Amino acid sequence: MIVYPSESRPNDIYKLMIGSITPRPIALVSSISKTGIFNLAPYSFFTGVSANPPAIGFSPLITGKDKTRDSRNNIEETKEFTVNIVSEYLVDRMNVASSDVPPEVDEFALSQLTPKHANIVSCPLVKESLINMECRLIEIVEVSNKLLGGAFILGEIICFHIDDDVVENFKIDPNKLNTVGRMGGSSYTRTRDRFELVRPEVKKADA
Repeated sequence: MIVYPSESRPNDIYKLMIGSITPRPIALVSSISKTGIFNLAPYSFFTGVSANPPAIGFSPLITGKDKTRDSRNNIEETKEFTVNIVSEYLVDRMNVASSDVPPEVDEFALSQLTPKHANIVSCPLVKESLINMECRLIEIVEVSNKLLGGAFILGEIICFHIDDDVVENFKIDPNKLNTVGRMGGSSYTRTRDRFELVRPEVKKADA
C-alpha cells in the first residue's frame, strides 16, 4: 500500500498516523484563561524536545468548527501551562477531561481532578498526578489552520514536581509511575511489559 497524503482524505491520513505512531505518551495539559477559568485537556501528540534547557512540546489539532483549542488560546494569552503525567489510575478522569465542552467549563471540576497551586506559573497542577511540569512558552509553531491541522506548542520546563515514591537519584521508577500510552482509535496500552536493551558500543579501529 502506497499512500500520498496530497491525494488522500485528512481523516484517513490521521488514522494512519495514530495507528503507526504508537504508543504515544499523554500530556494532561492545564492552562488558565485571562478571566481565570481553568482548562484541562489530554494530548497524545506529545514529546520531549530538549534536556538543556528542558523542553517539551505538544500539538492541539483542529477537530471542529473552532480554529484553535482552548489550551492554545490560553497559552497564547498567558505564555504558560503545566503538563501532568497520566498514570493508569488516572485514565478514566483523564478521559472525562477530553470532553468537548465550552471554554467556560472547568474540566478540573468536570473530571473531579484537584487543582493544586504551582510554584511559579499561574495555572494549576493536577494534584493526583505523580509528576507535574510547570512550563513557560517558548514558541508556537503554526503548521496548518485546516481541519486536523494545528500547531506545535513548545515550552521550557521551569519546575518539576515529582512524588518522592517514584524517584531515586533522578531516576524514575516505571513500575511506580505506571504510565499509559495512546494507540489508534480508542485504544490505550499499559507500560508494564518492558525489556532492557543496552545500546551497542562501536569499537574504534586501531590507529
